[in-house]
Amino acid sequence: MAKIVECVPNFSEGRDVEAIKKIVDSIEQVAGAKLLDYSYDQSHNRSVVTFIGEPGAVSEAAFQAARKAAELIDMAQHSGEHPRMGAVDVIPFVPVSNITMEECIEMAEKLGRRLADELDIPVYLYEEAAKIPERKNLSHIRRGQYEGLIESIKQPEMNPDFGPAKVHPRAGATAVGARPPLIAYNINLDTENVEIAKNIARAIRGSSGGFPSIKGLGILIEETGRAQVTINVCDYQKVPLHRVFELVKLEAARFGVQVTDSEIVGLTPMDALIDAAEYYLQLAGLERSQVLENRLLE
Repeated sequence: MAKIVECVPNFSEGRDVEAIKKIVDSIEQVAGAKLLDYSYDQSHNRSVVTFIGEPGAVSEAAFQAARKAAELIDMAQHSGEHPRMGAVDVIPFVPVSNITMEECIEMAEKLGRRLADELDIPVYLYEEAAKIPERKNLSHIRRGQYEGLIESIKQPEMNPDFGPAKVHPRAGATAVGARPPLIAYNINLDTENVEIAKNIARAIRGSSGGFPSIKGLGILIEETGRAQVTINVCDYQKVPLHRVFELVKLEAARFGVQVTDSEIVGLTPMDALIDAAEYYLQLAGLERSQVLENRLLE
């Protein structure tokens, strides 16, 4: 059976729709790479693309997208709410079918070396592909963002895994890694006070004593004038979406604010939504085989 891997690169562009389309087109032009989804956000100034295929096709599509992003995005002119350090900010490989995490790590290493050799982009290996323990956590690498990295990359402890110890003049730097499925989940509040969102994010994220598999930030969405808790659910089986949602509601109530809505960016495993439905509907003994789509896939 074919080996299937997923790739979910994040690009530092969420406002120039034409540029985003060109990046997506570069992926679709690679035979064997199947585009599943892409979305973009103006306030974050970021786009997220999801595609799958066999390892060779996926790796080539990721490279072509990075090349196109380096042509179209100038990090010296970039601004946005989401932390970033490069035109193609992160490129994670996710095992889907008949492929191991170790093989995805090997893919990350090969792509990272190619980005450095052919595009002169400094590359950091992160998550499961990290060679340095601290770099498993993306926030450690991205600390100070693009502007801070201009100087910090020269320090020995921040030298990249591949490529020069200086940021690319337009493309910045890129993190390439391998990881389990991740859910990008945002929760919006009925307040413009971003400090409340930051306090809530601090309460739920692992680095501040919350859930180890949760990463979170508090930001202000300019289009709505509302604060948002932007979250990466790194292991939905350990910490399901409904638990994150309920804790954010609980923390928000401490400050006299309410959750208005939430959103998922990109794709999510169906099991994560079934878990939420099971919790809120108080379904007793729900079996995955009762889900029509699961039976059809069988």
